[in-house]
Amino acid sequence: MKITVVAVVGGKKTGKTTVTENLTRELTRRGYRVAAVKHISEPDFTMDKEGKDTWRFAQAGAKTIVGISSGEIATIEKANTEKFSLEDILEKCRNSDVIILEGFRKLVSMNDDVLKIAVLKSAEDASEAEKSFAPLLAFAGLSPLAIAESKAPYVNVLKNAERLADLVEKIVKEKNS
Repeated sequence: MKITVVAVVGGKKTGKTTVTENLTRELTRRGYRVAAVKHISEPDFTMDKEGKDTWRFAQAGAKTIVGISSGEIATIEKANTEKFSLEDILEKCRNSDVIILEGFRKLVSMNDDVLKIAVLKSAEDASEAEKSFAPLLAFAGLSPLAIAESKAPYVNVLKNAERLADLVEKIVKEKNS
């Protein structure tokens, strides 16, 4: 199966995480293997905690650290990600049917291979999103909005996550037919 890449883009506090969460839940329910990738803009963010064994391994010079518990495997890779490409990110998710990228506006903005779901707070945001994010699969949000003169539908993800998943699934099936 060919991988379908969808980016959920929008401003801060627009509901990108909620859209990603609901779309992931619905596509997973339908049997797709979904990878969700979050862009974290905090400059010094780390999942590793100072003093923990994995942190100590990194301090000792390990570039890849793997932690395995009874319910999950976590891989921490110490790397300079400033020049990380979209291909580098997708390679991390190669065993997926659908990859959902949350954020990464600059990396995906005009990439035709990445479908975009623009999360909006207001109808005024729609025209800017149409200029900035092609191809635009849909607009989404947490409340009803009327989007005038747009080719992309608007989906209230809290009330109709299934419709958003239908749009993605249609593309997945087209790519794999």
